[in-house]
Amino acid sequence: MKQERVFPRLTVTPKAERSLKSGHPWVYGEEVTDTAGAYQNGDLVDVCGRSGNYLGTGFVNDHSKIRVRVISSNANDRFDDAFWERRLRYALGYRRTVMGEQYSCCRLLFGDSDQFPGLTVDRFDDVLVAEVLSLGMDKLKSRLFPMLVRLLREDGQNIAGLYERNDSAIRDLEGLKRFSGEHPLDGCSLAGRRTARICENGVLYDVDFVEGQKTGFFLDQKYNRAAVARICKGMNVLDCFTHTGSFALNAVRGGASHVTAVDISQSAVDMARRNAELNGFAEKMDFVCADVFDLLTEKAQHGRGEWDMIILDPPAFTKSRRSVEGATRGYKDINLRAMRLLPRGGWLATASCSHFMTRELFEKMLASAARDAGVSLRLVERRGQAPDHPVLWGVPETEYLKFYLFQVV
Repeated sequence: MKQERVFPRLTVTPKAERSLKSGHPWVYGEEVTDTAGAYQNGDLVDVCGRSGNYLGTGFVNDHSKIRVRVISSNANDRFDDAFWERRLRYALGYRRTVMGEQYSCCRLLFGDSDQFPGLTVDRFDDVLVAEVLSLGMDKLKSRLFPMLVRLLREDGQNIAGLYERNDSAIRDLEGLKRFSGEHPLDGCSLAGRRTARICENGVLYDVDFVEGQKTGFFLDQKYNRAAVARICKGMNVLDCFTHTGSFALNAVRGGASHVTAVDISQSAVDMARRNAELNGFAEKMDFVCADVFDLLTEKAQHGRGEWDMIILDPPAFTKSRRSVEGATRGYKDINLRAMRLLPRGGWLATASCSHFMTRELFEKMLASAARDAGVSLRLVERRGQAPDHPVLWGVPETEYLKFYLFQVV
């Protein structure tokens, strides 16, 4: 170490040391063998190996299963405003480069992938929506948020305000209270707004960032929706778990003859209908509030051929390793039913947004469903999350979205 350390020190097991050296930023509670110095939860601490060698500095939280979230392995880093501004500039510069004209509706910060553990910030035109899921970031946000807005404005971006969507149960595990509301920032005001209008892939949406799922809109499927749009000209399409209607609207824009959008949430269906009207697509669409499992079962009684393409974009069926087996059955159930509904030569777009449903498990499930349906699958595209949700190599938790486009033969 090139400078005298001022932070409390936690010593970790050889297993944790190997993990940190390989680039993974988490230290679990059972991996800490000794502590030196007083700290409060949410403070920065140094992490060291058994021989006292420096491994990194991160936010500590004794309440969390993840005891330390390492943010730097550079012993010369000083965690002042200049440090955090560099981090923000790096993240914003990355998005400007990889997102291009989609920079006005993208994820600006993606947790560990940007070395802001537990912090997500989505941009919906002039509205920023943040989700803070770690104590360290929660304590730091009053410094980060004004800085983020300033940097965006200096870059010529119009930002009206920032809204926090901190209603996830994950905050309970960090000892944080759940709440939602506008974050007070000088020179910013959302003036009671609940929606923001964005344009993605040429489609307009009104995003409900107050009550919509997560931050209000799922940006990670951006280019997967475009992949569907490229091939659906003239098709009759069924979009399951439509949420705000994003896949359905892209299908219409791609030339689909008709699209049926289905969701179990009436408010989601209503929002999808409003988005269809906003784009002038309503005449080519119908909207159904129903349980997708029940709908597919009912339609299967009428045989194949009602739809040329079926899109399956369900919520995560599993959020832990313990429930993977049950989730696999759920994924297989909907995919099997869809395969049985599609005609030979039909098209299936299917996804999983659960990290625990690995690509290997998902592909094994799809193969099993195809066998039971008596069909073969011709792979058109195998895709993942959009690049504004970057995968940090060596941190598998940052890779979660699987998307496949097949022809049924």
